[in-house]
Amino acid sequence: MGRSLPDALASGRCPRCREGKLFTYPWWKVTKFDQMPKYCPHCGMRYEREPGFFIGAMYVSYALTTGIILITAFVLFNFFDDPSPWVYILVSVGLILLSVPFTFRASRILYIYLFSGVGYEEHPEKLHHPDE
Repeated sequence: MGRSLPDALASGRCPRCREGKLFTYPWWKVTKFDQMPKYCPHCGMRYEREPGFFIGAMYVSYALTTGIILITAFVLFNFFDDPSPWVYILVSVGLILLSVPFTFRASRILYIYLFSGVGYEEHPEKLHHPDE
């Protein structure tokens, strides 16, 4: 039996086999956090379902970033005495920039799980591609 859905989502695994990693490098490699292999190393599924597939992940990223901004506003305006708008702007921008590796990866993971049309297969057969 493969990984559970929450575990596969949290660790960024393939939606088909839940074993292959979606990203080549760990998130803390700041210059390489966005690199993905073309195919799942475990089952061979092509991650980019069609050309430009992950462009849709920008909408998920937008929602995550909006959440960061709203939480920042809630915390600053409810727990601090009347912060200046510049404090709000600087804190929000700082948090957004620090969270780029997280929001990038989380948006792609959520997008491929929600919109790829690929379901979990307990024992998927290895797909072979002409360019391998």
